[in-house]
Amino acid sequence: MADGKSNANEQNLFKMNVRRSPPIIVHPAGDIKAGGTYFLSNLDQNLPVIMKTIYCFPATDRRAVDKVVGEILRTSLEKVLVHFYPFDGRLAVNDEKKLVVRLNGGGVPFVEATADCELELLGDVSIPQPEKLGMLVYCPQRESIFEMPLLMVQVTKFKCGGFIVGMAMSHSLADGLSTVEFLHAWAETARGLPISLSPFLDRSILTARCPPKPQFPNPAFADLSGSLSSVAASPFPSLPILHRSFSFDPAKLSRLKLLATDAGDDRPLPSTFAALAGLVWRSRTIALNTPSADPAKLLFAVDGRKKLKPPLPGGFFGNGINFACCLCPAGEIIDRPLAHTVRMVQSAIWEVSDESIRSTIDYYEVTRAMPSLAGTLVLTDWTRLGFGATDFGWGCAAQTGPAELPGMEVALFLPPAKGAKTGTTVVLGLSPPAMSTFQEIMDF
Repeated sequence: MADGKSNANEQNLFKMNVRRSPPIIVHPAGDIKAGGTYFLSNLDQNLPVIMKTIYCFPATDRRAVDKVVGEILRTSLEKVLVHFYPFDGRLAVNDEKKLVVRLNGGGVPFVEATADCELELLGDVSIPQPEKLGMLVYCPQRESIFEMPLLMVQVTKFKCGGFIVGMAMSHSLADGLSTVEFLHAWAETARGLPISLSPFLDRSILTARCPPKPQFPNPAFADLSGSLSSVAASPFPSLPILHRSFSFDPAKLSRLKLLATDAGDDRPLPSTFAALAGLVWRSRTIALNTPSADPAKLLFAVDGRKKLKPPLPGGFFGNGINFACCLCPAGEIIDRPLAHTVRMVQSAIWEVSDESIRSTIDYYEVTRAMPSLAGTLVLTDWTRLGFGATDFGWGCAAQTGPAELPGMEVALFLPPAKGAKTGTTVVLGLSPPAMSTFQEIMDF
């Protein structure tokens, strides 16, 4: 049996009650640019979703928790927002029909809360548990994205003395690396230290060329909905989604890389990401019973900061990622060896360049197209971002993870699960029948 961990049984054996205080609206504690708008690049336009993450800090004797954690985190947040002032605004649409940040001083909601249990009882938080972990992130519903705060923070204290920082952030403001750099700057401020990496806020360096010159095909934007059979368009429509995590220790990763290599191939073994991406895409396609003639698409973010010419400045705050894409008939990845799928992933990575990123920026300028998720798997790799290195003064986070996944189309690669020091954890959601098949494939 594969080693997948589920959120359906052992993760829900206890009930947790969380009591929230009314939110305090936090503003930058200093002079900032007020009024007008803040420019968002074309790489920011396709990501107006809210990402919800949690950071777990066990009880420690390094600093008292009960009375000061909320005050320290709130006052340090006020200070660090001076450097990250766009979070104080709200999304809006300009005359060019593009997203910008309206610098209206809307502020950042900050909530203190208490839980009636021990932090340890949460178990492994790498598995999304929206009903439970959602209580640890303050993110009230709004009628539109233009009313939604761009950053929301909740600090929840547990009976044991540990606490969790829950954060909801607009992806239009920051990709994974920028989110981590913001967290580290906030943590340094909480410890009374100067910020070691100041944010570079001028996103106009990613402005489209004039005139725009899109010169590469953009399969990421291909809408496959009209080409999918009814089975692929709505697999298991009435069944619930089961989230499960799969741990890949170094030994299993080594086996996977050998499986992902053709016999007699003298090229270097594939990277961990390429091997896992090929495995997950192929296995999920099989598990969903995707007809061979249906198109299958894989999207994954590639950091373009160093691929651009010149590279983006250190501390660039925004989305510096470009979506690499694999697109083919499902039968091409189902009927051929895993090595073929992995080579497709490798080729997509190699194709991300200064020219292709500039072409994507210009393509949006001309078309205003959004990536389509029909028939698509979106992979997000958080293994090297360093979320867990955040230290507000009580030591680094013992665990971090998503409070929820945006949908069944998304899978995450995370650092090792609780209790492990090396390896990679894969998290995704599928219907129970598809998950059963997926888990069988993972057993190798």
